[in-house]
Amino acid sequence: MSRDLFSAQAPPPSGRGQPLADRMRPRTLDEVVGQEHLLGPGRFLTEAVLADRLPSLILWGPPGVGKTTLAHAIAAESRAHFVSISAVLSGVKEVKKVIDEARFHRRTADRPTILFVDEIHRFNKAQQDAFLPHVEDGTLVLVGATTENPSFEVISPLLSRTRVLVLHALSEDEVVRILRRALDDKERGLGRDGIAADEELLAGIARFANGDARTALNALEVAADLAMRNNPSTPVISEAILQESLQHRSLLYDKSGEEHYNLISALHKSLRNSDADAALYWLARMLEAGEDALYIARRLVRFASEDVGLADPQALRIALDAMGAFHFIGLPEGKLALAQATVYLAVAPKSNALYAAYGRVAEDVARTRNEPPPLWIRNAPTRLMKELGYGEGYEYAHSDEDGITAMECLPENLRGRTYYRPTDRGVERRVAERLREIQRLRASKRGKS
Repeated sequence: MSRDLFSAQAPPPSGRGQPLADRMRPRTLDEVVGQEHLLGPGRFLTEAVLADRLPSLILWGPPGVGKTTLAHAIAAESRAHFVSISAVLSGVKEVKKVIDEARFHRRTADRPTILFVDEIHRFNKAQQDAFLPHVEDGTLVLVGATTENPSFEVISPLLSRTRVLVLHALSEDEVVRILRRALDDKERGLGRDGIAADEELLAGIARFANGDARTALNALEVAADLAMRNNPSTPVISEAILQESLQHRSLLYDKSGEEHYNLISALHKSLRNSDADAALYWLARMLEAGEDALYIARRLVRFASEDVGLADPQALRIALDAMGAFHFIGLPEGKLALAQATVYLAVAPKSNALYAAYGRVAEDVARTRNEPPPLWIRNAPTRLMKELGYGEGYEYAHSDEDGITAMECLPENLRGRTYYRPTDRGVERRVAERLREIQRLRASKRGKS
């Protein structure tokens, strides 16, 4: 199979000098573990490759689930010319060279070219635009790999010409299968070293890896190296060796990407559903992965007004105090202040009445004539303004025995509007009762006038 252009980027022959994760990369679709929704008899990707009718694809999924592996396995089973580039290292100039070569292969051998672009989200709009005509006329079959949501990172015209395949994080059992294969494989793996490891230890590595096969294989390689140093003749990966090799767990998180929005959404919706345990979990997931704690604090403040509101007016104060406390004491102690606010907001009675009321007001502001305030509630600091009637007819509420007058305060075109509609939950129940009392008193006073 031709790899003449950018051949340095093609996988080198298997050898012990390579990292274990590279040596164990599947060579065919049959060797790929996981992604059963795409692979296997009758599944879309397998059938497309077998029929040699592969459409342009975007492979979207978290790190280490096999995006690059799938691309190379597809190439191995296709008659197409295959070129692999990285969007981190390449630009428009390199893309044009690929296109020229693709035209040559199509003209001389009637062979399509599969162009694999790793981290395609790193290409800007102009670079992505360069693919469009050549994907459309069949010169290129584009296979892009990305960890970012293609809806945001791939231009719409290119997205409409490709099929997005979502790759899922590997299950713990699938990662264990990959690790066991690496331990047993005498050609590319660790089989010649006779390293022993029980299934529970491999499961521990799988949990550490969070569904990332590359991370799991890297951890296994470190543990195997430690076991060989400890006892070259009968190397065994023990619990102590495993813990030494797993010095830091790399949590699945991207502070500016898909996972950032997924996790903050999970926190917000767990709070809204009054699930304190789930809310604490998502809070910890973000904090332990290095999320900006003040960003989380700001979201808690927003939640206090948007989803709790006057059902518990103290919620806003609690959220603001947590933000202040974190700002004052920082990490790691400040995490507890955020945890305290999170639990309080989760168990607080919920109401979005304020949020909905403001939405109704904003809609009227946008869609109706913006009339001036009635004359009687305008200030009259000058003689001219008094002569024009500013302040005339104003009713001073404190002079009324109930502290309420019949005076209208909305502009003429919005008389009778009711924006705030309190629920019957928490403190808002008392607010609703007070509003009903105010409406009754006002109606009574208007009837007497």
